Amino acid sequence: MTHPARTGKELTGRVAVVTGSSSGIGRAIALAFAEAGADVLVHCRQARREAEAVAAEINRSGQGSGVLQEDLAEAVACDRLVDEAYAEHERIDIWVNNAGMDVLTGQAASLGFDEKLDLLLAVDVKATIRLSRLVGERMKAAGGGVILNLGWDQAETGMNTDSGQLFGASKGAVMCFTRSLSVALAPEVRVNCLAPGWIRTAWGEQAPEAWQHRAEGEAVLGRWGAPEDIAAAARFLASPAAAFITGQTMRINGGAVRT
Repeated sequence: MTHPARTGKELTGRVAVVTGSSSGIGRAIALAFAEAGADVLVHCRQARREAEAVAAEINRSGQGSGVLQEDLAEAVACDRLVDEAYAEHERIDIWVNNAGMDVLTGQAASLGFDEKLDLLLAVDVKATIRLSRLVGERMKAAGGGVILNLGWDQAETGMNTDSGQLFGASKGAVMCFTRSLSVALAPEVRVNCLAPGWIRTAWGEQAPEAWQHRAEGEAVLGRWGAPEDIAAAARFLASPAAAFITGQTMRINGGAVRT
């Protein structure tokens, strides 16, 4: 019998939930998990059509999928999301807290600092903590699982803008929480954090030229990251190959050098 890891299906038999997976990094992670053999539940806040398109793509690949829709800014919605996921499947093996508030593009970009901070704390921090604790408790009782959170590579080094302060505070909290949760849920559940650098998502695609040069210049690999770069790291950390890795923050930033 061929081992799943040797066929590129290292997540065969696993069930995953990826929050905020209707587009961008979340979409890439969901598709990467499906490619590795997992069934994947897709989550969205408003973009139902886009989420259904991702689920359909997963189904076409031969894996199971479905769409869960909840606004994670509300604690009760976080509770519902977990209940809905476990109603779909008796167990969840992998949970990725990718959902985050976009305060850089769209309507939220025009909000003031305090309003943006409230949104980031509600979704990026409080929802991540609540979902992780709820899912982690169930995973630990079931005897195993993997939780992945999303941080930011500059949370520890700092960035001199309002956005730097906003994301430094929110993503820094997620990174520190990840370490403590990994201790609480060990040895049954592994908990790690992905810390992306400059990734060409919606904001990156429309960023001013100066930011384009900055992103390419800071990465020693000389390019923006792609959502698929983060997905590849998530796929590894969710797999049996990462069985001895927990409580860690993995920076996926092209070897960024900052002064």
